[in-house]
Amino acid sequence: MSSLVPRSRGTQAYIGLLLLVMVGLGLVALGYWRRGILVIGATFLVSATLRAVVPEEHKGLLAVRGRGFDIAWTTLLGASLLVLGAVINPGPDA
Repeated sequence: MSSLVPRSRGTQAYIGLLLLVMVGLGLVALGYWRRGILVIGATFLVSATLRAVVPEEHKGLLAVRGRGFDIAWTTLLGASLLVLGAVINPGPDA
């Protein structure tokens, strides 16, 4: 009987990151958009860190392009979302 857990550490991390993004999207859907955006932004930063430290032979689904591109792009996205969540005025009903 084969295991349902992926052998690649990168793929295992990718599944965890997807779950965190889904939590963030759920928060946004429930009206907690600032918290959701912050969770998603932090998840992208964790993704960039994991891409930097996971060895190439275990990268699995973490790899999209080259290592440098993946790290730069997910860092830019994560930092942008964190700044967005931090600087936008929440409005009178938040």
